[in-house]
Amino acid sequence: MKNTASEPQTAGHIRAYLAAQPPATRAVLKKMREAIRAVAPDAVDGFSYRIPGVKLDGKALVWYAGFKHHASLYPIGDAIRKRFARELDGYETSKGTVRFPLEKPLAAGLVKRLVKARVEEVRRGR
Repeated sequence: MKNTASEPQTAGHIRAYLAAQPPATRAVLKKMREAIRAVAPDAVDGFSYRIPGVKLDGKALVWYAGFKHHASLYPIGDAIRKRFARELDGYETSKGTVRFPLEKPLAAGLVKRLVKARVEEVRRGR
């Protein structure tokens, strides 16, 4: 993801956010961020709602956050959850969120597919 010269504060917020996470959470979030980057290499880092995010074409693409027992990816709306229902079986989901348990290896391939679906939504103007 590209960081523009006008966004050094954003990069600092992201670094601080990741540094404040427990090691296991930080590792999963870094892998999640790498998966996002793989799908959206032209995206730009963002930081809002007190969590890291990614913008594409000036619009919010996804946010990711760490918690005690899981890492979350937002927004994964109804259409995407229905499209990937089989793959999401066994993951906790709620309105707009997929939770990836920290005790399991991150399903980076699934994260990439979800983010790719979000890229399609953003570019279609949803």
